Amino acid sequence: MQGWLDTAQLFGYAAFVLGVASFLQKTDRRFKIFMALECSAYMAHFMLLGNPSAAASSLVSVTRSVVSIYTRSVWIALIFVGINVALGFKLATVWWNWLPLMASTAGTLAMFLFTGIRMRLLMLLGTLFWIANNVLSGSIGGTALEVIIAATNSYTIYRLWAQARRVPANTQGAVSPDLA
Repeated sequence: MQGWLDTAQLFGYAAFVLGVASFLQKTDRRFKIFMALECSAYMAHFMLLGNPSAAASSLVSVTRSVVSIYTRSVWIALIFVGINVALGFKLATVWWNWLPLMASTAGTLAMFLFTGIRMRLLMLLGTLFWIANNVLSGSIGGTALEVIIAATNSYTIYRLWAQARRVPANTQGAVSPDLA
């Protein structure tokens, strides 16, 4: 059993802070940068915990987050979805092992195909998949993390929605795509 202050747990705490910080961001680029940092910390966390499938999934998510900063290519998104499906066939041993892969797929589609509120709503769906996975896995810390991320993301979605509503009607065409 790991101690509260073991190196593996410290990387988990870092991922927690970076995850909350990412979902507080109102600009998509900063969101994706913080998401990549969170996934990097989780990759180290899961490697040190001896969970290679979670570490592999985190590596895919780091790469996806960084690549999505520079391109919105549907083809690239489909490659990442394909990687998630391949990981599922390789690593899933029970039906709910697909939940994190569905979460990663939702995140991939969100980051490559959407912006602003729509992107965050799809990320929220992915978070709900993670919550279900973590509950079924018996992960208390992971469940707590994802519940806080769901709350933080919901708060940011509300902030973006409220900001978009404050924009005067005659400037609606000038609304940033981050608010879409």
